[in-house]
Amino acid sequence: MVSPMHMDKLVAWDTLRPPQTMVSGIVTDVEGNPLSGVHIKLESTGSGTISKLDGSFRIQAGTNDMLVFSILGFRTLRVPIAGRVVVNVQLEEDVTQLGEVVLNAGYYSVREKERTGNIATIKAKTMEKQPVGNPLAAMQGYLSGVNIVQSTGVPGGGYDIEVRGQNFINGVSDPMFIVDGVPFGSQSLGSFNVSGQILGGNISPLNAIDPNDIESIEVLKDADATAIYGSRAANGVVLITTKKGLAGKTQFRANVSSTLGRVSNFLDLMNTEQYLEVRREGVVNDGFGAFLDDPAFDFVWPDIKSWNNSRYTNWQKVLLGNTAYRNKAQFSISGGSEQTQFLISVSHQKETTVFPGDANYKKTSVHSNLNHHSNGGRFKINLSTIYTHENNRLPRTDFTNKAYSLEPNAPTLYDEEGNLNWEGNTWDNPLASLEEEYQVATNTLIANAMVSYAVMPNLELKSSLGFNKYRLDSYRTLPSSARNPALGLTPQNYSSLSTNGSERQSWIVEPQVHWTKRWGRTKFDILVGTTFQQETTEQLIQRGTGFPSNSLLENLAVAETLEVLQDSDSEYSYNAVFGRLNLNLVGRYILNLTGRRDGSSRFGPGRQFGNFGAVGIAWLFTEETLFRNSSLLSFGKIRASYGTTGSDNIGDYRFLDTYNVTGLDYDGSAILEPSGIFNPSFGWEENKKLEVALELGLFNDRFLVNSSWYRNRSSNQLIGIPLAATTGFSELTGNFDATVENSGFEVDVRTTNLQKKNFKWSTNFNITVPKNKLMKFDGLESSTFANRYIIGKPLSIVKLYNALGVDPEIGIYQFEDYNEDGEINSSGDRQWVEDFAPKYYGGLGNTISYGKVSLDFFWQFKKQRAYNELRFISVPGARGNVPVRLLDRWQQPGDVKPVQMATAGLSLGEDTGGLQRRSNAAVSDASFIRLRNISLNYKVPTLANGLDINVYLQGQNLLTFTNYSGPDPEQPSNTRLPQLRQITLGLQVGF
Repeated sequence: MVSPMHMDKLVAWDTLRPPQTMVSGIVTDVEGNPLSGVHIKLESTGSGTISKLDGSFRIQAGTNDMLVFSILGFRTLRVPIAGRVVVNVQLEEDVTQLGEVVLNAGYYSVREKERTGNIATIKAKTMEKQPVGNPLAAMQGYLSGVNIVQSTGVPGGGYDIEVRGQNFINGVSDPMFIVDGVPFGSQSLGSFNVSGQILGGNISPLNAIDPNDIESIEVLKDADATAIYGSRAANGVVLITTKKGLAGKTQFRANVSSTLGRVSNFLDLMNTEQYLEVRREGVVNDGFGAFLDDPAFDFVWPDIKSWNNSRYTNWQKVLLGNTAYRNKAQFSISGGSEQTQFLISVSHQKETTVFPGDANYKKTSVHSNLNHHSNGGRFKINLSTIYTHENNRLPRTDFTNKAYSLEPNAPTLYDEEGNLNWEGNTWDNPLASLEEEYQVATNTLIANAMVSYAVMPNLELKSSLGFNKYRLDSYRTLPSSARNPALGLTPQNYSSLSTNGSERQSWIVEPQVHWTKRWGRTKFDILVGTTFQQETTEQLIQRGTGFPSNSLLENLAVAETLEVLQDSDSEYSYNAVFGRLNLNLVGRYILNLTGRRDGSSRFGPGRQFGNFGAVGIAWLFTEETLFRNSSLLSFGKIRASYGTTGSDNIGDYRFLDTYNVTGLDYDGSAILEPSGIFNPSFGWEENKKLEVALELGLFNDRFLVNSSWYRNRSSNQLIGIPLAATTGFSELTGNFDATVENSGFEVDVRTTNLQKKNFKWSTNFNITVPKNKLMKFDGLESSTFANRYIIGKPLSIVKLYNALGVDPEIGIYQFEDYNEDGEINSSGDRQWVEDFAPKYYGGLGNTISYGKVSLDFFWQFKKQRAYNELRFISVPGARGNVPVRLLDRWQQPGDVKPVQMATAGLSLGEDTGGLQRRSNAAVSDASFIRLRNISLNYKVPTLANGLDINVYLQGQNLLTFTNYSGPDPEQPSNTRLPQLRQITLGLQVGF
C-alpha cells in the first residue's frame, strides 16, 4: 500500500512526464546506407533504444521531446520530435567525435573530453582482430604505461603485467582486476610441485574471460583515476566490461575460426661434426684424452664412442617443430525490447601444442547478460554472469630445454619394434616423459548484479552485488615406466602422484548514492558509497609415493606414503567508504575530488584503517573565446592530478603467529612448524602519485595527442625482514623506511590520415619512457638486500661480474677483481650493474579500409637488455649441444677468441664458465620491433535481407626484427616454450 505522502510524490513525478506517443524512423548515412547500432535517447529522461540492422527504430517519447542520435564515427545529431510520429535522419561522418567517447572509470563513467585522470582504453573492435585466448594478450603493446610479457607459449600459461613500473620492493606488482564490477584475483593457484617445468605454477585465471566477450578494457593509472579504489589500486586498476544485449530484432551471430601455430625462431646450434670436435677437445683439455681410446671407458662418453658419429638430428624440429592447432567456435543470441535486452554467448575452443604427443587445452565459456529498466527509466537492473570450464592436459615437461641441449648425434627415439629406445642405457629418452601425466581443470564463475532506482530525476540509489569463485584441481603422475628400465625402478619404490586442490571465493556488496545537479552549463556530481568484501582461499597439495602398480597411480588411497606438502586456508575481509565530488564549470573548468577510507584484515588492531584520496583538475582551454574559432586547434586540455593510494599486498595473517604443515610425520602424525612471528605494528604501504598532462586536437580532431608526465613515490615499504636462523623464523614482516620512485613520459597519438567516400586510413601510436629507482633504503648496506639493490638504481637491476675476455696465453675467462683480494667471488666482485627493465616501449598501428575490405596491422617495439644464451651455457666441450657461436674458442697460446678453451667439466678448479654465465658477457641488447598482429577482413556483399557475413585472416607474432641471438627477445629463457607465430582463418555470420 502506498501512503498519501508517497502517492503525492508519485503523482508529482508523473506530472513531469509529457504525453507519450510511439515514434519510429530509419537512420542512414549521407549515402542512404542504413546504420545499425545507433543510440537513440530522449534528452529529457535519458532512456532510449538502438537502431536495428536495417536502421529502423521505435521509441516511446513525448510529442515535444528531443531525440539524440549518436554512434562512434558520426556526428551526434539532436532532432526535435515536434509532434511527428515518423522521424527519419541522416548522420554525417565525424573524424573522432572525441566529446562522445565515454570511458568506464569504475564507479562512474566520464566523457574522454572531460576526464581529469589518466585512463587508457582498448575496445572490442581491436581485440576481436587478434587470435588470442587471454585478455592480457590482446592488450600487449596497445596501451601506454602498461608493460605485458607472456611467460610461456604453452596454452593456459600466464602473463606478467606492470602498470607504470614496480612500486613495491617485496609486493605483488599486478594491478587490481575488476570484471563487470566484481574484483577478480589474477594470482594463480597453481603449484610448481604439481605443474613442474611446463607452467611453473603460473596458470592465468584470466584465461577464463574470452576476449570476444569483452566490450572494452580500461586501465586506470594516475591518482585521480585510481584513488576511489583506495588501497586496492596502488598498482593501477584494469576494468573489464563485457558485452551487453541491444534492443531490437533478435540477432544470432556465429564466429568460427581455425588457427595454426609454430615456433617462430630456432637457436643456431652445432651440427654433429662441430659438436664432436669440441667434445673430444674438451676431454683432452681436461687431461683425459688417453682414456678416449680405452674401450673400458666407452660408457663414460657414449656420444663420442658408442653412438653413430655420422647421425644428425635437429632436435628443435623434432621436439618443438610440430604445428599447434586451435579451433574455436562462438555463438551468441541477443536482442530485446526498449526496456529489456539480453545476450547469451557460448564459446568452445580446443588447442594443441607444438610438442610431441596428444597434449591439448580445452575451454568452454558461457556469458550472459540481462539488462532491464522500467517504463520511464527510474528502476534499472543489470545481471551479468561468466562461467568457464578449462581442461588443460599437457606433458609435465617442457621439451624446450631438451630441444636446445640434446646431442645432435643422439640415438633414435624408437627402436625397430616401436618401443622407446634407451640405446643400451646410454641416454634418457626425452619422449619417456610422455608417460607422465599432468592435468589441470579450472572452473570459474563471475556473477554481478547492478540495481538502481531514481528517487528523483537527479538522485539515484544503486548497489552492486558480485560473486566470484575460482576452483583449480590438478594432478601429476610420475610412473616408473617414464624412466630407463635399467634403473630397476618399480611402482613400489618410485611411482608418485601429486595433487593440488585449490579454491578462491569472494563476494562484494557496494551500496551507492549518486546525486547530480545542473545550472546551465555548470554541472555538480556527488557519489558516495561503501564496500563490503570478503575473500577466502584454500589450498591442499599432497604427494603419494609407492603404488602397487602404475594402473592405480591416480588413487592416493593406495599410496604407501602420503605427504601433505601444503595445507592452507585464509580469509580476507575488506571494508571501505568512498566518495567522489565532480564540479564542471561552464564546460571548461573541471575539479574532481575522490577519497576512500579502507579497512583491511591484513593488519593488526589499530592499524587496519587507512585514508586515501586525490584531486584532479582540468582546463579545456579551447573552450575559451580566444580559441573557439581556431582552424588549427580544435581541442586543447591541460590536466593535473595528485593523490595517494595504499597497499596491503602482503598476504593474509602476516601479523599473527602462523604455522605450516611440513609434510613430514612423527609417529604417524603430521608436523607443524612455525612460519610467521607475531608483529601487529606494521601498517599500510603508501603510493603518492603526481601527473601533469597536455591533450591536443588539431585539424578538427584529425590529429589527437595525449602527452603526460608522471611520478609515483611508494614508501613505508612492507618487506620480509630476514632473521637469524637461531630465531627459528626466516623473516619478520615489517615496514621499512624505503622509497621507490617510478616516473616517466607517455605519449598517445591518434590520427585520421585520409577519409574519403570509400577509403579510410587511421593511425594510432603510443610510447612510454619509464624510469624506476630506489630513492631511499635506510640501512641497506648492512642488510641482506645489499647484494640486490643500490640507492639511485632501479629495482630491476642485477649485479654481475665484469667479464674481461679470454686470456690469450692460458685460454681461460678473466674477470675484474673489484675488491683486489686476488679471488673472484660474489661477495665483492659482482659490481657490474645491468638493468633489465625496458628503456622505452610502445606500439604503432594502422587501420585501412576500402569498401568492404579492411586491413589492420600493429607493430610493437621495445628497447631493452636481457640475458642471452651464454646465461645458460658459456663453455663448449661438455655433454650436450651448445650454440654454434661457442665454436669460436681458444685452442692454443696466442689465440684471441671470445670463448675460452673447451672443457668437458671433468677437471677440478675454478668454474670460470659459471662465472661467465653470471657476468655482463651473458647480457646483450634484446630490443625488438615485432609485427604483433595483422588482420584482413572482407565483408561479403549482402545475399539476403539482414544477413551479415565476414571472412577474416589474422596473424600473430608474424615478424620480429631484432639483433638478439636467442629464441625470443621478450622471453629470454632456455627452459620455456617461446610464444608462437600464429595464423587464423575465420568466418563470422550474423542475421
